[in-house]
Amino acid sequence: MRTLVSRHASRVIGLGLIALFLAVSPELCWATEGAQKSPNWVAIGMFLVFIGGTLFITKWAAGRTRSAADFYTAGGGITGFQNGLAIGGDYMSAASFLGISAAVMMTGFDGLIYAIGFSVGWPLITFLVAERLRNLGKFTFADVLAYRLKQTPVRVFAASGTLVVVVFYLIAQMVGGGKLIQLLFGLDYIYAVFIVGAMMMTYVLFGGMTATTWVQIIKACLLLGGASFMAFMVLWDYNFSLEKLFKAAVDVKDGNIGIMGPGGFIKDPISAISFGMALMFGTAGLPHILMRFFTVPDAVEARKSVLWASTWIGYFYLLTFIIGFGAIVFVSKNPTFLTAEGLLIGGQNMAAVHLAGAVGGNIFLGFISAVTFATILAVVAGLTLAGASAISHDIYSTVVKKGKANSSDELRISRITTVCLGIIAVILGLIFEQQNVAFMVSLAFAIAASANFPTLFLSIFWKGCTTRGIVVGGFVGLIAALTMTVLSAPVWEGSFGNPPGSAIFPFSSPTLFSMTLAFLTIWIVSILDNSPQAAKDREGFDDQKVRSETGVGAFKGVSH
Repeated sequence: MRTLVSRHASRVIGLGLIALFLAVSPELCWATEGAQKSPNWVAIGMFLVFIGGTLFITKWAAGRTRSAADFYTAGGGITGFQNGLAIGGDYMSAASFLGISAAVMMTGFDGLIYAIGFSVGWPLITFLVAERLRNLGKFTFADVLAYRLKQTPVRVFAASGTLVVVVFYLIAQMVGGGKLIQLLFGLDYIYAVFIVGAMMMTYVLFGGMTATTWVQIIKACLLLGGASFMAFMVLWDYNFSLEKLFKAAVDVKDGNIGIMGPGGFIKDPISAISFGMALMFGTAGLPHILMRFFTVPDAVEARKSVLWASTWIGYFYLLTFIIGFGAIVFVSKNPTFLTAEGLLIGGQNMAAVHLAGAVGGNIFLGFISAVTFATILAVVAGLTLAGASAISHDIYSTVVKKGKANSSDELRISRITTVCLGIIAVILGLIFEQQNVAFMVSLAFAIAASANFPTLFLSIFWKGCTTRGIVVGGFVGLIAALTMTVLSAPVWEGSFGNPPGSAIFPFSSPTLFSMTLAFLTIWIVSILDNSPQAAKDREGFDDQKVRSETGVGAFKGVSH
C-alpha cells in the first residue's frame, strides 16, 4: 500500500512540476535581460527531459524503498564503483562547477585553492575513516560516535552538527539552482528558488537514497562529459597550450599578471591556513559524504568507493580550473553575457553556464544547464537525506523511542523533516542570494571540520576519549565555528548588509581557531572526566577497535 501511494504521489508531483514549467513558459522561453530576446526551446526541452528522467528514477526507487535501511542507505547494496561515482556526484555540486569556475574567473589563480582544498581531504578519508566508518556504523556517523559512548548525548550533538552543516551546504545549492533558472528562464529569483525547493522535496520524500544515488551516478557521468567538452573547446582555441590560455587571460585582465599568483582572494596568511584546513579536514566531517559509506556492503567496497571518487573528483577539478580561465577569455568581457552596467548576466556564479553557450552554442548551453540543474537537485537531495536521518534516526528512533521505533514511524518523521528542511533551505537561499556558492560551501566545510571531524577522529582513535569530552568539545567547536562565521566580513557585511569594516572576526574562515578549540576541549574534558560513564567509555575501546579493523559484527548490506 505504501509503495502504491508513493508511486501515485510521485506521479502527481512530477506532473504538477512539469505543468508548472509549462504554465510559465511564456516567460520561461525567453532569454534573460541583456541578450536578444528569443525562445530558448532547447534549454526548456532538455530541462523537461532531465526532470522527467530523474522523476522516473524516483518513481522506480519508491517501489524499492520499503524500510529505513532502504531509505537511508539503499539497503547497503551499492557497489564500490557505483558509490564512487555517486560520491563524485555529491562533490560535483553547484559549488564545484559554478562556484570554482566563478572564483577563478574573478580572482584567477587564487580560485584554485577551492579545487586543491576540496581534493586533498580524500587521503584522510581513504586511510583514516572509510573502512572504520563502514564497520562501526549503520545509517549515520552518529552510529560510530555512539558505538562505545553514551547514546543520547552524543546523538543529540551529532544531529546538531549534521543539521548546521547541511543547512549551510544547502544554501549554496539553492542559490546556484535559483540563479540558473532565473538566468535561463527569466523567472524572478524567488520563484526559481521555490521550484528548486519543490523538486528537492520530491526526490527525497519518495525515492530516498536509492533514487539519490542513481541520479548522482547518471548526473556525474553527464557532468564529467560536459565539463570535458568545455575544457577541450577552450584549449582548442589555443592549440592546447595552457601558456597561451593564461597569457590571453592576463591580456583580458588588462595585463594584470597578478591573476597568475596568490593574493587575489585570500588576503592574509592566517585566513589562507584556516581556509585550507576547512576544505581539507571538513571533507572527513560532511554528513552526506560520510553517510555514503553505509550504502556499500562492506569495508572493502568502502575503500574502493574512495579510490574511484578521488579519481573522478581530481579529474573534474582540473577541468574547472581550465573552465575558469576560459570564462575570463570568452565571457568576462563579452558584451553578449553582460548587463548594461557591465556585470555578468545572472551574477558571477553563472560564468560556466555562459561559457557553455560561448563554446558550444545553444544546444550545448541547454545540455549544460539541464545537467547543472540535475547536479543541484541531486546534491540537495543527498543533503536533505542526511539532515532527515539525523532527526528521524539519531533523535526520534534512538533518543526518543530508545531504539524501539518501527520502520514506518521512522520514515514518517524523516519525510516530515524533509519538508521542514526544504522550507528552511528556500528561506536561506533568498537571504544569501548574492554570495559566491563555493564560498558558502566552504563555510559548511569549516563547521564540519570544527565539530564533526574532531569528534569522529578522537572517538575512533583515542582510548581516553569520553562521552562528556565529545559532547562538550563538539558543541564548543560547533558554536565557535558558527559564531566566527556569522561575525566574519563575508557574512556580517556581505550577506547581512552591515557597514564595511564592522565585522568583529577579522579572518575569512574560523577553522584554525574553532577546530583547535574543539580538539583541546575534547582532550581536556576527557582527561578530567573520572565519572563511571567515562570508565565504561574507555573499557569499550578495545572491542570497538577490533570491529573497526576487522568488520566482525558489522551491519550487512543487501544486493540490489
